[in-house]
Amino acid sequence: MPRLQPKLRFSFLTGRRFLWQAAVLWFSALLLITSPTAAAPSTNAAAPSLSDATNHLGSWVWDTNTSDKQTCRFWKSFEIPRDAKISRAIVRITVDNAYTLFLDGQELGRGGDWRTVTEYDVTRMLDPGHHVLGVDAFNDRLQGGLIFGLNIQLADENRSAIDIVSDETWRVVPGAERGWTGRKIASPDWHHAIVVGSAGKPPWQPWPFGVTVIPPLQPMLVHFWQTGWFQLTLILVCAVAVLFCLWLMTQLAAQSKAQRFLQIERARIARDIHDDLGARLTHLVLLGEVAQSELPAESGTRTQFNQICEKARDLSHAMDEVVWAVNSRRDTVRDFVTYVCKYAQYFLGSTSIRCRLDVESEVPAAPFDLPVRRNLFLAVKEALNNAAKHSDASEVFVRIYRHNQKLSVVVEDNGKGFGPGQSDAGRNGLINMSQRMDEIGGSCAVASQPGSGCRVEFAVPLNYAASSGWLHWRRSHDETEAPHSGLGAASPHSAKS
Repeated sequence: MPRLQPKLRFSFLTGRRFLWQAAVLWFSALLLITSPTAAAPSTNAAAPSLSDATNHLGSWVWDTNTSDKQTCRFWKSFEIPRDAKISRAIVRITVDNAYTLFLDGQELGRGGDWRTVTEYDVTRMLDPGHHVLGVDAFNDRLQGGLIFGLNIQLADENRSAIDIVSDETWRVVPGAERGWTGRKIASPDWHHAIVVGSAGKPPWQPWPFGVTVIPPLQPMLVHFWQTGWFQLTLILVCAVAVLFCLWLMTQLAAQSKAQRFLQIERARIARDIHDDLGARLTHLVLLGEVAQSELPAESGTRTQFNQICEKARDLSHAMDEVVWAVNSRRDTVRDFVTYVCKYAQYFLGSTSIRCRLDVESEVPAAPFDLPVRRNLFLAVKEALNNAAKHSDASEVFVRIYRHNQKLSVVVEDNGKGFGPGQSDAGRNGLINMSQRMDEIGGSCAVASQPGSGCRVEFAVPLNYAASSGWLHWRRSHDETEAPHSGLGAASPHSAKS
């Protein structure tokens, strides 16, 4: 008994497995019986019959000569009436041995088995008007041939269908011809094809073996940037842009050359004024002082000579201002700050007012054009003159610093000040200072209260001539090579005094 127990268990398992396998086989057979069409290929349902595939086909055509490894190009044009409406257009084609099909220069498809007829639906690709068919055929060996048919059904039932078939009207294009698939008119040297056989006749028999249906073809979507007119317009715009850039470069080169000559001429004028008129004025002062020393102290003539010498010295200082303004080598922010500090110390040195300078320590040698520095200097000069004449101040502060791409010059005194209605534009030149700042894109702010002194702040943009920055580089380069005028400038005041 103990030995029989494993055998009974094994028999039980074997019986259950047999029943399970039988159930699976029965269910599979039931599915095959109830749905026999499921195993049939779905592609054959849409394919036309072999007898329909040969409808609307012409004859087998080829070139006048046939050879192995031969390429033959066929061309055919046709016309669809302008007022016609196309309802369906089907192309059927095969070539012994291979082909590439074109319609109006656009490739539609390729094939490589002459036993199979390929069907193309070109309804969406045809419009009323002139069209061109092209077939690039290849024969591997022995007999070569093309058989073709295009059936165009029109929506108007009163009109007959249009059939384009392969026959003697097709042209054979020479191999060296380019762009032949889109040619609207055949060239005179394109000879006609010849008929080499009929459908269903030897050597193409039995035929066909099958039919291949291509899904309906859609017209190629051409974006506007792919059209010829857009590309031509783009080329013209680019050409105009290039010509404009060349013209602009020519103008900038001419402007740079003129600017260079102008800077050299300014340096020459400054040098001539300094060397010639300066020497003459110095000589005039010396003669006056010699004549004055030879006269008695109580002489009236001595007083007149003294006045002449003072006027000559004032004229010499005024001439120095002109030389500084004209000299192109002084067109920098650093030179401007240096000259303003020297002038403030010189101007207030002859008065009882103490001059205090507060200047930024790192002043750049950035370009500072003549109109900007001249108008700013004259405005600062007017502010110092007003402080010396009308403020009754004991101290005048001159502050120069940069802020937000602007150069600010502040002239502030601790004098008696004035109220809003006490200023006299004809006397203190406030309007003139504001106008000078407006001319160079700057600003002038005046703040004063009775007994609290007066504060005049000028601000001008440092990039006033930024549009011609490269001209500034050329100018500074040219000025380095230009003759020096001999007029020096003191180093910038970087400390408070």
